[in-house]
Order: sequence, then C-alpha cells, then structure tokens
Amino acid sequence: MITQPTFQFLKQLKQHNNKEWMDGHRKEYETAKGDFELFVTAILEGISAFEPLFRDIPAKQCMFRINRDIRFSEDKSPYKTNFGAHFTVGGKKSPHAGFYFHLEPGAAFIGGGAWMPPADMLKNIRQEIDYDLAAFEQIIHQKDFKKLYPKIDGEQLKKAPQGYDPANPAIEYLRHKSFTVGRPVSDKELSDKNLVKQTVQAFKTMQPFIDFLNRAVPQ
Repeated sequence: MITQPTFQFLKQLKQHNNKEWMDGHRKEYETAKGDFELFVTAILEGISAFEPLFRDIPAKQCMFRINRDIRFSEDKSPYKTNFGAHFTVGGKKSPHAGFYFHLEPGAAFIGGGAWMPPADMLKNIRQEIDYDLAAFEQIIHQKDFKKLYPKIDGEQLKKAPQGYDPANPAIEYLRHKSFTVGRPVSDKELSDKNLVKQTVQAFKTMQPFIDFLNRAVPQ
C-alpha cells in the first residue's frame, strides 16, 4: 500500500510545483520517495516469482527521477507530480518491453508494453505480429487479459505502414507506433494492503504480451 504522507506530498506538489516549495519540503519528498522505493522493491520480489531475470534488479534502476526535462517543453514546471517505475530486464533504460506503475493521486495506473520503440524494434514488432497474428490475438483475447486490458493503446498511423497491404488481416495492430496496455488504479486501491499482490498479479497476466513484444528486441 501507499502511505498517506506520500499521497499528501504528491497532492501538495501539484499545487506548489516550484523549486522554492520543494526546497522547503525536501524531508517530505525523501520520505515519499523512500515509501515508493519500498513499494517498487516489493513489486520486484513479486515479479521475480514468475520471471527470475528480475531477481537482481534494484528498485532504483526502475524508478524515474521526479525532475522534468523542460528544455524543449512549453511547460516549465520543474517537477513531475507523480512517481513512476518501469520494470524491465536490465532496468528502466533497457530496450525491452516491460511493466509500468504510475503513482499519482486521481490518475494512477498499471501499464506495460513497448512505448514508442525505436525504429528497428517497431519494425520487428510489426513483422512478428504479421508473421504470427494467431499467437498475438490468442494472447490479447485471453479471458483474464481481456478483462484487465480490453484494448491495445498507443498512437496509430492513419494509413498502413510502408510495406504492408491495407487489407492485411493484422492491419489494426500494424498501424500502431506504440504497443501498450493499462488499467486505472483508484485512490482507494492505492491505500489497500493488497496493492502489491494485485499489481503483481496484473503484471503476471500481462507477461505473455510482454514476452511477445520482446521477441522483437534486436540481439
């Protein structure tokens, strides 16, 4: 579960997103960050039960910094108003598809997949789907998966990607530029003692989808 002080810190940060406020509330930030790190550690332990490759990944390799990159953004707010963690083999900078947890009051969610993959990986994902559409659809239409993740998210091309016929039976998926799924997490769920267990189970249900996408990671 996520503690109330962490919740309150993120709510207040949204209202006072500036360096002066953060400097005066550094202790609260460190406490909230530590709380989230404990949560991420527990999630990693849970994932490791069904994917042993996660056993040696420390929480800090999955957690994103709270500072925003404002160099090319019109929004100059210096901080994100959420905590996020990307669970991938090799840590958050790995090219592999993986799981994601977004902690934000009123906008938390569980997600995963391949978000805006590099051109070579995107090309390979499309090839995998085109080559083995039946296997891909079996995964995304599986009962438990469909219940949690009713659709594939991500920006799509308006037309068929280069090299593919618009009549291709997989065109609905081939037009995607990202391949992600997700479900919202309510504030009530965030404070539930079963949050870790439920999140791990949601990731386990997602695992076949992640495995399929990772066939496309260049070796």
